[in-house]
Amino acid sequence: MMKPRVRIKSLLISFLASRTRTRMVRARARLRRSGPPVVHYFHQVDDPYSHLAVQKLRELSNRYLVRFEVHLVSSPPADYQGDTTRFNDWALRDARSIAASYGTRLSETVDAIPADQVQLALQRLAGLEIVNEFADRAVELGHQLWSGKSIGGKPSTINLTLEGNALRQRLGHYLSATFYFEGEWYWGVDRLVHLENRLCREKYSRDRRTLCVPRPLAESPSGDTSHITLEYFPSLRSPYTAISYERTLKLVEETGVNFRLRPVMPMMMRGVPAPREKQLYIISDARREADYYGVPFGRIVDPIGEPVKRAFSLLPLMESRGKSIDYCGAYLQAAWADGVDITTDDGLRQVVESIEVPWEEALPALASNEWDALLEDNVNDMLDAGLWGVPSFRVTSDNAPPFQCWGQDRLWRVETEIARRVPEEN
Repeated sequence: MMKPRVRIKSLLISFLASRTRTRMVRARARLRRSGPPVVHYFHQVDDPYSHLAVQKLRELSNRYLVRFEVHLVSSPPADYQGDTTRFNDWALRDARSIAASYGTRLSETVDAIPADQVQLALQRLAGLEIVNEFADRAVELGHQLWSGKSIGGKPSTINLTLEGNALRQRLGHYLSATFYFEGEWYWGVDRLVHLENRLCREKYSRDRRTLCVPRPLAESPSGDTSHITLEYFPSLRSPYTAISYERTLKLVEETGVNFRLRPVMPMMMRGVPAPREKQLYIISDARREADYYGVPFGRIVDPIGEPVKRAFSLLPLMESRGKSIDYCGAYLQAAWADGVDITTDDGLRQVVESIEVPWEEALPALASNEWDALLEDNVNDMLDAGLWGVPSFRVTSDNAPPFQCWGQDRLWRVETEIARRVPEEN
């Protein structure tokens, strides 16, 4: 039986991740609406993700029978960036990696836009309330800035992002390149598929046969992949890991690459901050992504703290028995989909025995600390790759430099990278 504290927390987080809550949030937003429906778009001129998103803004505004309003914002506060030393480098590298697949452009000429150029771009965009005019001008300026071409003029000292930042915070978010529609947030080109599907369901689309921004299709490997290795860095306390785990294993099976499972300690247990708004967005977004991919998710018992350490203590045993992949999968299923109380010995025993490992054999391993060095090695490799979040992926082979990326929504990109490393047949 669950302890009352665990049960209450489980019920709360399961509700936050539920479709019921999503329906309630949308209904409340509709009731508060006065006037026509509005999609709010938040643009940061030196954010590479914003540059990709704004390239789709005109097409979206022409397709859907809603009003688009644009807001200028600045970068999120440090606590929302996860790792401020890596955040900007990762975002730029990732955006460049996906740009072409979304039919967008992002120059590789410069890696950072000077502050005076940011201010000058803001001055040129401020006051452009007609969405298509804003979109065209923002795209033009973005191409110019990311290509290293200067904007002439004298920058002012007026903060032109105050109103946008305040609205973004009031509505409950923290990132740029975000779209907000009646209670729900959509970050970047990756999540536009959810916004478009919702607008289609609610009959706001002029053409429901296609989407403006569908998700890219992966390039499928054809040929020998024996020289390619995929390293997968999951966490047992990550909803995004939970909804990507079986999909990752399926990718490995279908491509035939070598596979290395490299679990890491949860971010919050590594000192990576996650304010309330961020946690709320992650859990609701994970629900949405799980539904999109048809993955079981939502009956949740959060294993943070000592429970996850106890789970990790069994990793060396599971590796010695060739069961580590099965074990992590069973644990994630139990904690994030089945609502098993993995904070107790009974719950952990259920996980262990579900993969046909005797509980009596696992008990002595719970007192071991061998797992600590293993996880430390994994997380250091992940950090060295410029990543800090989970799940992360690294593709290596003998014919190209390593490719690293972060996020369950990058599995298509991982598969494409594998395909591109397969030698062409003569």
